[in-house]
Amino acid sequence: MAFTAKDVMTLRDKSGAGMLDCKKALTDADGDMEKAAELLRERGIAKAVKKEGRIAAEGVVGAYVCDKCGVGVLLEINCESDFVSRGEKFHAIVDKVAKVVAENKPADVEALNSCPLDGATVKDFIVNETAVIGEKISIRRFVIFENAGKVETYIHMGGKVGVMVDADSFKAGAEETLHDIALQIAASRPSYVTREEVPAEVLAKEKEIMLVQMQNDPKNAGKPAAILEKIVDGKLGKFYQENCLMEQPFVKDDSQKVSQVIGDKFKVARFARFEMGEGLEKKNENLQDEVAKQIESMKK
Repeated sequence: MAFTAKDVMTLRDKSGAGMLDCKKALTDADGDMEKAAELLRERGIAKAVKKEGRIAAEGVVGAYVCDKCGVGVLLEINCESDFVSRGEKFHAIVDKVAKVVAENKPADVEALNSCPLDGATVKDFIVNETAVIGEKISIRRFVIFENAGKVETYIHMGGKVGVMVDADSFKAGAEETLHDIALQIAASRPSYVTREEVPAEVLAKEKEIMLVQMQNDPKNAGKPAAILEKIVDGKLGKFYQENCLMEQPFVKDDSQKVSQVIGDKFKVARFARFEMGEGLEKKNENLQDEVAKQIESMKK
């Protein structure tokens, strides 16, 4: 029995499997839609669609830099368990998708899902890998840096934290310093490069909080508001030191600021820092219950 491209699309929508898998199933089933769907289930591919509702709060932050084209990518892909996230197979998935991002420069995750990969699309690739690994896989976010200067990346603890730094006016021989700055960002979590980048509304809110703290301190009872505001202005130095990269103490030598370590070797144009799973709800499930569920699913 012959089948059409529309039949392939129908099976894809029904099963959640990739286009190539649907085409192969229909070929093997001689065009019989129900038999093809059954084949996909037997092969474990259709199971992927059932996993879409699960929480994928583990995963890996990965990075890729194309030195020839000056493109850097920082990417987070999530899965369901720490065990899977530490496996070579999952890391290979992250590396593969990161290269696709660098080559295609998609605007967002939705656009990335439509990018070509292995003769199909990234979305098809993820669905197929979900079936192979047996856990939901989800591309969460990525950032792309394009620069004629130098892009440096640093991955900490096997992908728990990832950093990418975009450096302008880079001088030869400063590679180690740039790597140290990426490490600095991973450890010290700055929000801005310089104090000039701090938005006015953020600064105003910080000053407001400091002023209330000062007013609530009994030692400041009776002090005029103008005096308290001056004290607050003085305290902003600590805020800048904690939140602005250039003003942070250097992690390898806290007698120096980061700006002093860099000197004129390069200029940090921007940076990105991803911490795996930040803001995601993690699955909290009893191990015994989880094993029981897996055994039950095998009976179906």
